Amino acid sequence: MQALRIAASGMMAQTRNTEIIANNLANMNTTAFQRSRADFSDLLYKTIPRPESASSQAGELINPTVFAGMGVQIVSAYRISEPGALTQTSGTFDLAVRGDGYFPIQRPNGEVEYTRAGRFEVNQDGILVTSQGFIVDPGVSIPPNATSISVNNSGEILAKTPGQDTPTIVGSLQLAQFPNPAGLRAEGDSLFTETDASGAALVGTPGADGLGEILQGYIETSNVNPIDEITTMIKAQRAYDMNAKMMSAADQMMAPSRN
Repeated sequence: MQALRIAASGMMAQTRNTEIIANNLANMNTTAFQRSRADFSDLLYKTIPRPESASSQAGELINPTVFAGMGVQIVSAYRISEPGALTQTSGTFDLAVRGDGYFPIQRPNGEVEYTRAGRFEVNQDGILVTSQGFIVDPGVSIPPNATSISVNNSGEILAKTPGQDTPTIVGSLQLAQFPNPAGLRAEGDSLFTETDASGAALVGTPGADGLGEILQGYIETSNVNPIDEITTMIKAQRAYDMNAKMMSAADQMMAPSRN
């Protein structure tokens, strides 16, 4: 009986859907986290031939072929790349992007990844890095004797040192944008890598060529709405329960044949 297999496919799909929703809720407080949604697709249809029958028109026959669905599956978990809200922290190296763009990050192996999580700090060598210790590309050295640091909307980092009346530019940050940011591959730690689906990174100056501006003393929160996620989870649980009941009903229908 195909009903058992169809119901099982629905239960497995909703189990995976619940896992995706649970991951969203678990990361609702993760800086710049981008939520995901399950994309469902029906499975192949089975053609069931039936005997021809006469129609109301004289001499005309009807071929009542039945196309029976074989269940459902999750084909992908697509990421929703809309930005989260900005929260003020007043941290010197807490930076947020207002608009489009990702901070390029250089891993120790030389690979470049991208993030919108701008909780940066200065390492022992005076280089601006992420909380994991990865260099914020193209690499900015902060003077150890700086008395104040400011970052303007264009990404220029200005430092004031003792004996200076005006701050000087010690480096500039860049942003990268993609033709399809939803195609980026998530690597964990709010880092992403480019793929064929995302297109190549277009790196430029913040505030120019469609790139967003940088705000100092702010961070971007996740774009997870807990009310929406819980509502979606309730729907997934009810769909799972309905598939479980369908499996139970199909099993009861098969009981006489087993006896």
